[in-house]
Amino acid sequence: MEEPRYDETGDVPLGGYALLATVFASGAALFALAARRRGVRLPARVPPWDVALLGTATFKASRLLTKDKITSFLRAPFTHRESEGTASEVLERPRGSGVRRAVGDLVSCPFCASGWVAGALACSYVSAPRATRVVCAGLSALTVADMLQFAWSRTAQRAEG
Repeated sequence: MEEPRYDETGDVPLGGYALLATVFASGAALFALAARRRGVRLPARVPPWDVALLGTATFKASRLLTKDKITSFLRAPFTHRESEGTASEVLERPRGSGVRRAVGDLVSCPFCASGWVAGALACSYVSAPRATRVVCAGLSALTVADMLQFAWSRTAQRAEG
């Protein structure tokens, strides 16, 4: 008797996803081990404003990595451009199968990439909090600038009729 497929088409690269999850978990474990050996201490608490700063930066960095035209060269081996989205973002679909497809899913999905970005920023926050805050402030400022650009465009469109 044939085992039922995970999905109807059998296209979901579960092995590739498992490899990516293993890479993520291994990276977190290696960071924890290295931090412990270097004597890096975890903060007793993370202030709410740092959580907001990290969250806003995670949002913007994940969109830059997965949707920005300029970073498309990073995604090109794993994705195929389908069309242009709004605000100069691009819409891409994963290409290939197996690990290549799994990486394509990761690098074309801001929701998928945000876990990796948040993990990297959290590790950076633990080891270099001041520098991480500066980077996050820059990414957060870009997020605010984007919102102002959208508001300006909407206002200009309404004024023009």
